[in-house]
Amino acid sequence: MRKKLLMAVMCIGLLGAPATPGLALTRQQRIARARHIRRIRRIRRIRHKRRMNTVRRVGVGAAGGAAIGALAGGAKGGAIGAIAGAGAGALYDAHKKAHGHN
Repeated sequence: MRKKLLMAVMCIGLLGAPATPGLALTRQQRIARARHIRRIRRIRRIRHKRRMNTVRRVGVGAAGGAAIGALAGGAKGGAIGAIAGAGAGALYDAHKKAHGHN
């Protein structure tokens, strides 16, 4: 029993040993991987910021249009104003992005 157990442990050790150096990363590989991860996180953060800016600009336009429309024409005017304000906010967002502002 002990011989079989010892033999099994030795076989696993001999089979696993050659695979270990392939799994290890060099210092340069670790640095490159960390740099890649930081780059991806930065890109995701920038994309999220752009999306939030767009939502904010369109939302503010829609809210302003709805308020002005409601004052001028009641509920129906508020709905029309919200649509017009959202369109104006989208145009403003496109203008800002065209000039390099997120």
